[in-house]
Amino acid sequence: MHLPHDALLLRIFLGESDRWEHKPLYEAIVLKARELQMAGATVLRGPMGFGKTSHLHTAKILRLSMTCR
Repeated sequence: MHLPHDALLLRIFLGESDRWEHKPLYEAIVLKARELQMAGATVLRGPMGFGKTSHLHTAKILRLSMTCR
């Protein structure tokens, strides 16, 4: 595969529970990127972070609710 000198980075933020055709959405995106012969794709899990408003987002609350069942 020939990689150009100039390239773009595409970042997609989504939740682990997001689905497309009964599959995790991140999986469908990675498979489509490979089909389109993109240079690469990586899925990273972000258990905690914040955005422009400084509002914290964390997976801890979800994990606690899952263990209380």
